[in-house]
Amino acid sequence: MVKVLGYHDAYASGVIHAIAGGYALGLLLVLGPRIGKFAADGTPRDIPPHNPWLLTIGIFLISTGFWGFYAACNVPIISPEVIDGQITGTTWTATNIYLAPTTLSAITFNFLMSLSGGLMAAYIVSKGDAFWTFSGGLAGIITASAGNDLYHPIQAMLVAAIGVVIVYRLHFWVERKFKIDDAVGAVAVHGYSGVVGLIIAGFVLWGAPSSPYDGYATVNPLGQFIGAVIMFGLLGFLPGWALAKIQQAAGVLRIPREVELQGLDFSENKAFEAAKSDVIAAEKAAVAQKYGDDTMSTIGYESWAVDLGTVGAVYPFQGWEVAMTVLGVLFWLGWHRMQFDAESKELEDAVNSFKGSEATQAIDRY
Repeated sequence: MVKVLGYHDAYASGVIHAIAGGYALGLLLVLGPRIGKFAADGTPRDIPPHNPWLLTIGIFLISTGFWGFYAACNVPIISPEVIDGQITGTTWTATNIYLAPTTLSAITFNFLMSLSGGLMAAYIVSKGDAFWTFSGGLAGIITASAGNDLYHPIQAMLVAAIGVVIVYRLHFWVERKFKIDDAVGAVAVHGYSGVVGLIIAGFVLWGAPSSPYDGYATVNPLGQFIGAVIMFGLLGFLPGWALAKIQQAAGVLRIPREVELQGLDFSENKAFEAAKSDVIAAEKAAVAQKYGDDTMSTIGYESWAVDLGTVGAVYPFQGWEVAMTVLGVLFWLGWHRMQFDAESKELEDAVNSFKGSEATQAIDRY
């Protein structure tokens, strides 16, 4: 592909992400949407993540690991002799997989710029949606990855931003048009971003050498487009669709409807809740045995052996809020009154202690 098409994909926009996204799309087409995802009239419903905080951590862990992948895609140090003298001179250098010279700091800078461009564009286009903002950062990196070995840092940021806007709108168009339930945005963030990144690289890097060897085509839009089709469609979508069909025929693709309604972790949660109730009851019994059932508590709880999810306000003398507010106001007024009396006494003592200009200065200080 590099020799004939001039295919350029330095950090796997296509060979990893477009393939993975295409595979996911083929599988989702057979799997179908989650129960309740689409209303009777076909309108998609937003099903928010169960734990946004863990999702956020997960997205940034992926981004962090992606930087390690960037570093791994470089050849640390290479001499001209190792590659048949195709690079002239005697300088030992780091190169990318296409044997173009690069440095770890350069690709790290472009990595961070594409992350920034993706985050900013996703924040704007999603109107501050947290899931899509953080996912947009990852999508920005993936979009720019095809050419991030050759892009200027500003180009990396702009390519990421433009790609994220396209990917975000394409995701919701496909969802409405074809009723595809891409629950975690995998098809969009990986598949669409990879395809868009490959195509953009074909235009931005048009004419750049794809290899130091003679007879290799230069980077061009047509070669990148054909490469994107091969990655997303031929190597991703078709195998995913075919394997999903086989799994569906074997009855192992999708969980039963009743299990989906209960939740896959229903039995585990049921056992956990039962164990938690037993622990709470045992601790309450221990407290009652030690202190008796008439234990006095000013905060409304005699033991912390309770379901903390049901705990509301915790402070002494609950129900006395009005009285405590009155006491607080009286304390505030009383304190200011004492402060006023103390300052007045100090001023009076200063007047009696000094004469003339000394007294005037003392008065001015107050």
